[in-house]
Amino acid sequence: MSKATVTRLFIGSLIGVAAGAILTISAVWLAIATDVFVMSGSDIVGIHGSALAGSLLGLGLVGGLAVVGGMIGGLVAWIGALLNTWKLDSRAWFVALLLLGIFNLGFIAMIAYLISGPDGTTKVALNRVQAAAGA
Repeated sequence: MSKATVTRLFIGSLIGVAAGAILTISAVWLAIATDVFVMSGSDIVGIHGSALAGSLLGLGLVGGLAVVGGMIGGLVAWIGALLNTWKLDSRAWFVALLLLGIFNLGFIAMIAYLISGPDGTTKVALNRVQAAAGA
């Protein structure tokens, strides 16, 4: 997987997570604002059954699915970055991505990789200087 593909997948995943979170938060906010939830203090103890309640529940579920889909896309992008850096001669980027991902800092590792990481799929042309036959 090329670095360009990893970049597109990771950014698309971020957009999916953000859109899903906004959709879910909006559905909950609308449910509270329109008295769909039965409240006891700050606790939700029930739901007033109506078409609005069903619509907001569906909206919240779609938002939750978008968040989960974005997280899965981010995981796939991280695995693609790992596979991409494995092809390099130096394993420093691979080890950094792997360890930061394992220790729950994968987002920071992916941002660093997208900004300055190498692409393991491009072939570096070696500039060979031919020596003169008499040298």
